[in-house]
Amino acid sequence: MSSSSGLVVTLTHGTEKHTLLVVSPEENGEPTLQDMALKVEQVTGVPLHSQKLICKGKSLKEMEQTLSALGVKNGFRIMLIGKKNCPEEESELKKLKDLEKSVEQMATKLEDVNKELSGIQKGFLNKSLQAEALIKLDKRIKTTVEQFMKILEGIDAMTMPENFCDCRLKRKGLVKKVQGLLAQCDTVEGNIGQEIDKLQSKNLALSK
Repeated sequence: MSSSSGLVVTLTHGTEKHTLLVVSPEENGEPTLQDMALKVEQVTGVPLHSQKLICKGKSLKEMEQTLSALGVKNGFRIMLIGKKNCPEEESELKKLKDLEKSVEQMATKLEDVNKELSGIQKGFLNKSLQAEALIKLDKRIKTTVEQFMKILEGIDAMTMPENFCDCRLKRKGLVKKVQGLLAQCDTVEGNIGQEIDKLQSKNLALSK
């Protein structure tokens, strides 16, 4: 990508001064305010939502606008007002990221159970093996639910002061995600139960 589609600005933040080259992630695209704000976060450690960017006395707000549309030109000086995340918040964020990884792993397990169940429903498994397979799946889904509940307890136990905006936002998103996955677990568990019931009533019919 040619640097002609990039823009060089001088960023001042308190006593710090940085020269930033802002480029668009798209080939030959024009950099937007969001591209600049992400670059500012990278260089200064001030998270996106805490940044106030000022150019020629005007506050820049429209993230999806291109810098040229906002009147920002090459060599302009941009002033940043905003605080970095404190070390305490960084450590809470790290905990949340670790929990997020566990959630991803559990989501994969849930997906596996779902795939195997749908295989059974489609009749890919020998009838005589179905009951045992379903009981195992039932156990696995119950374990998955327990682990999701543990993760929720872990998230709940975290202390989040009002000013930990990044953390609070991430926590909210994670709780929502886990709740969504728990709802999926419920559905899968219900479906497994139905399949087990079907088998049992078939076996009863056969034994009569």
